[in-house]
Amino acid sequence: MRNLVKQFPLRGGVLGRQVGSVQAVSDVSFDIAAGETFGLVGESGCGKSTLGRSILRLIEPSSGQVLLSGRDVTGADREALRQLRRRMQIVFQDPLASLHPRMTVAEILTEGLRLAELPRDRLETRISDLLDMVRLPADSAARYPHELSGGQRQRIGI
Repeated sequence: MRNLVKQFPLRGGVLGRQVGSVQAVSDVSFDIAAGETFGLVGESGCGKSTLGRSILRLIEPSSGQVLLSGRDVTGADREALRQLRRRMQIVFQDPLASLHPRMTVAEILTEGLRLAELPRDRLETRISDLLDMVRLPADSAARYPHELSGGQRQRIGI
């Protein structure tokens, strides 16, 4: 990532015109090697979530460049971005807020597996394998996020 910037407009007056901007992310650059895990820490309100959302293009960065294996994420069209996102993951700070409260764990996991184009006949087995991998009992698949502990919710989110 090179020189990523994200600014949000400040609106004011009767007509709500832009009167300035707030710079949430200011000229951030770093490299993450293949196979490397990267953790971003900082004070509340310092721009961590905004940076993550900008990298994934959940919000559009104001300027800068994000490359994934040499491919430009910031300039990718919709289909290319969809393909690139399959190789990215963001872990939100609050696992309960990132999990749909009206979906069971199995439904939540199925959403991600469908994005990975896993055939329907393999979904149940894969969900069971994933729960086992993160040391959650098989009956967790039928539970809702509010029925899980914070640590269990975090493992489902990841």
